[in-house]
Amino acid sequence: MLKHRSSALPIDPALKNKLNGFLSVFAFPLLLAYFELVFHHSTVGAFSFGSFLTMLLFVCCYGFLLALLHAFLTRVFPKARIPVTAVLLFVTAVPYLIEYFIYLQFKVFYDLTTVTAGTADAVGGFTDRIFALLFGVRGLIRLVLYLWPFVVYLILAHRNKRKPLIPTKHPLLYLALALPFYLLALFFVLISTPRLSTYTNEYSFQTAVNQFGLSTGIRLDIKKFINGRGVSFEGDTEVSPWQPVVDAGSLIQAEIDRENQPEEPEPEPEIVYEPNVLDIDFAAKAAETTGTVSELFDYVAGLTPSLQNKYTGLFKGKNLIFISAEAFSAEVIDEKLTPTLYRMATKGIQFTDYHQPASAGTTGGEYQNVFGLLPTDSGESFKDVVDHNNHQIISWMLNDLGYTGWAFHNNDYTFYSRDETHNVLGYSNGFMGYGNGMEEYVTDQWPQSDLEMIQGTLPLYIDKQPFDIYYMSVSGHSGYSTSENSMSDKNWDAVADLPYSEQVRGYLAANLELEYAMEYMIDALEKAGIADDTVIVIGADHFPYGLDDAAVGGSTPYLDELYGYTVTNFVDRDHNRLILWSGCLEKMDPIVVDQPSSSLDILPTLLNLFGLPFDSRLYPGRDVLSDAEPLYFDMNYDWKTDLGTYIAEDDSFTPVSDDVDIPENYVEKIKRRVRNKINFCYGVLDTDFYSYIYD
Repeated sequence: MLKHRSSALPIDPALKNKLNGFLSVFAFPLLLAYFELVFHHSTVGAFSFGSFLTMLLFVCCYGFLLALLHAFLTRVFPKARIPVTAVLLFVTAVPYLIEYFIYLQFKVFYDLTTVTAGTADAVGGFTDRIFALLFGVRGLIRLVLYLWPFVVYLILAHRNKRKPLIPTKHPLLYLALALPFYLLALFFVLISTPRLSTYTNEYSFQTAVNQFGLSTGIRLDIKKFINGRGVSFEGDTEVSPWQPVVDAGSLIQAEIDRENQPEEPEPEPEIVYEPNVLDIDFAAKAAETTGTVSELFDYVAGLTPSLQNKYTGLFKGKNLIFISAEAFSAEVIDEKLTPTLYRMATKGIQFTDYHQPASAGTTGGEYQNVFGLLPTDSGESFKDVVDHNNHQIISWMLNDLGYTGWAFHNNDYTFYSRDETHNVLGYSNGFMGYGNGMEEYVTDQWPQSDLEMIQGTLPLYIDKQPFDIYYMSVSGHSGYSTSENSMSDKNWDAVADLPYSEQVRGYLAANLELEYAMEYMIDALEKAGIADDTVIVIGADHFPYGLDDAAVGGSTPYLDELYGYTVTNFVDRDHNRLILWSGCLEKMDPIVVDQPSSSLDILPTLLNLFGLPFDSRLYPGRDVLSDAEPLYFDMNYDWKTDLGTYIAEDDSFTPVSDDVDIPENYVEKIKRRVRNKINFCYGVLDTDFYSYIYD
């Protein structure tokens, strides 16, 4: 009888042993390196050589430790060898998948706090969007790329149960291999200034992922969560020591008068501006307290306060309407397309170099607008203040003066826990969103109409002066196709012929609803005769990240199209435009703020304009109309001054022009100042610092 012979090619036993030996040592390091390369290519693009090498060394270390865990578990549970290995393969892939889909939607990486804080809201409010991301072409490709090791392992393990497909070595071998790779990775960190800064005193999750890979970013984030963020301050003065300031205009006019008069006239009285301070001895407070609170008091005691100026109290007693505008950008403002927003931007106080740093999505942007602080606890920052003393913000100060207050939002009132957070902001009538009153005024659609929200809520307060109103809009929310965005569909005819891609036109159409809302609001204020007595502030929550939900590899083609230039760093990405308007400003000479500014500057600027008592040393931002030095900075430790721009990721400083004179050690001085300000933001949130100041 003929015997059946297997058609499979014979494998040399020696080669098979070598292959098994290689897999037993390098299977998990290779797996992590593969995941990192796929992830980086799918998000921000290619690594620099130094970052690639550092990432590779770190993941080899983690891979050997993962192999150690695998060896331990399979020896403890030998009968569960296959499920243990499968679980490890699957769990290792999950963080990469989660962060990929986050980046796909938001164009930033979210740290662990933001991911865990936003999961319930995302699942509850954006289920359709999540399914679209997961089961779209790009989503399915990434699912395959990350899950095929898990699936292939299960298939092969089922066919061959006699021997492990990933054999193990002695645990001490993995430890012996992990340590030198870790030390070598640290060496490459130490020899690079930007990587060393990110690894130590200028850590940010976003930059850490870019420079070291996702696995190291997660490790550093876990380390920060467990150990806490140590708050320390380096010696620095923000402005030159305070001296009485003479109004420059008065001096110039006096000189002109002196030249035109045959006889020397009486000298014009000098205008001396007082510092914006409270009657608090911060040095004494530092001595009375301990720990981080003491360090915070010691830090602010060493700062120089900014001075009052000719605009101090300009808005005293006026009404205030503050709008955090969903995904708003400077490019929405157009003389023909959005004439009301254009009027407000050009006839109010003009901010020509304004930025809205994006680090924690909408809730992070709101936190910056309201509290004048960076969201150092990421997506949890706003929630953290629910049990804090918040009297340092303008809404509490106006409430203490008897203002009628409301906070409004035209989407789900529980989203981002706004039913808790927005009820501790000092608005006398609390917070109303869709589900606790707003449904009476706006249509149930996605996204809801800003115009309908203004039309419905304006009668609640317009005859109850003085009033202080806060709106969080939603009409500008992504996505921007007419099929998924009711505002893009509603306003499509107005943008149909514009010379942009369909995606950008959809974005502009969605934002037209804010234009129509402002047109309605100003018309109503003027008819009521109170436009001159009302101040309107419009600030974005973040850049329009939803424009490029189809982009890969770090490209932002639609954002570039909207901006008119290629975005290469976070400073360029987060440029925006603040609108600060009142009818009374249209009767004055233009006020132009052409120095770098940001959302952190809104609060101290408004406090000065409304003539409210505040201490300028207690805010990391500045009154932009004061003598304080201009400084924009973000959570990535990038910054911009009137002399130039610094990008932390590659440790580069670019002067505003070739002929500008940069003082000695200027970059290091500003880097130190930025670290101090960010540490101040951390300390304030961690300790409820303002409760030690306000009763």
